Amino acid sequence: MLQKLEQIEKNYEELTAQISSPEIMSDMSTYATTMKQHRSLEEIVKKHRAVKKMNEDLTGAKEILDLADDEEMREMAQLEIAELEANLAKADEDLKFLLLPKDPNDEKNVILEIRAGTGGDEATLFAAEILRMYARYAERQGWKMEIMDVADTGVGGLKEAFAMIEGDKVYSKMRYESGVHRVQRVPQTETAGRIHTSAITVAVLPEAEEVDVKIDQKDLRIDYFCSSGPGGQSVNTTYSAVRLTHLPTGVVISMQDEKSQIKNREKAMRILRARVQEMEEQKQHDAQASERKSQVGSGDRSEKIRTYNFKENRVTDHRIGMTVHQLDLVMEGALDDFIESLVTHYQTEKLKAESVTA
Repeated sequence: MLQKLEQIEKNYEELTAQISSPEIMSDMSTYATTMKQHRSLEEIVKKHRAVKKMNEDLTGAKEILDLADDEEMREMAQLEIAELEANLAKADEDLKFLLLPKDPNDEKNVILEIRAGTGGDEATLFAAEILRMYARYAERQGWKMEIMDVADTGVGGLKEAFAMIEGDKVYSKMRYESGVHRVQRVPQTETAGRIHTSAITVAVLPEAEEVDVKIDQKDLRIDYFCSSGPGGQSVNTTYSAVRLTHLPTGVVISMQDEKSQIKNREKAMRILRARVQEMEEQKQHDAQASERKSQVGSGDRSEKIRTYNFKENRVTDHRIGMTVHQLDLVMEGALDDFIESLVTHYQTEKLKAESVTA
């Protein structure tokens, strides 16, 4: 591992020199590619240099412990050694995670799909609250979230929603939010005070660029129609809404959020590319050994992943057995503890898988 880290540091220093050269800076495409490579190595190099510094400090502290006659100096050295050894163990583990093969989608923006499931109006209301929760989380992360399309119910809920989230490493943090989110609470319409259970589904799709997914125009059926509001009533008289059907896969995307037919078609194409890419990746994923699927986790959206219990102010993530009694804060976007724990959990699983195959 040390040899690999030294080579990464050497590559990083070469890239640092390159991004300052007039030749690279004069070519924006090359400059952008070089900067991306530089950023991808930066965290590893910083951690590697920190580990080297800690090892140097540890050697110095051990020398003081061996040579010092003063008891107070020896006690200080012992305390420093204990602290450095603990920090080194944590830093070494962090480096192992950083050296794991990167998912090519980690740097990508995402398309967020939220759909109401079982539970009638209560499910649609919860779907709207979850959309708001992710909007708050995106705001906390400094990301930009744009609502692409919403099918609302007229009672404050929504049947489905599509949103684009753009920012730094969005997919790497959001990827484990895909699945069934279950809510347990007393609906406002429930006179007897009984707790009802409803569910929604969330899908997090990495945005697919045209270079990632090629969609032939002959494989598309495009229909144009008038936009409609709650209950199906027409809200305009122009054929601005767009429905795209990808014939090879049967994927259908409808978009009516914009008044412009062109903008609706562009948004629908972005979602369609993401869906088609997801289907292709799922095929590859299913073709892998079942052992590996269990090791790295499937992220299957049909899997019940989290329960939100309003009466007990409790949120439980069933994949990692994590429960917090701060539902009110979670609904305001305080998802960091869950997301960081999920990332660590799946990184650990991948590290185990790498150890088995090594």
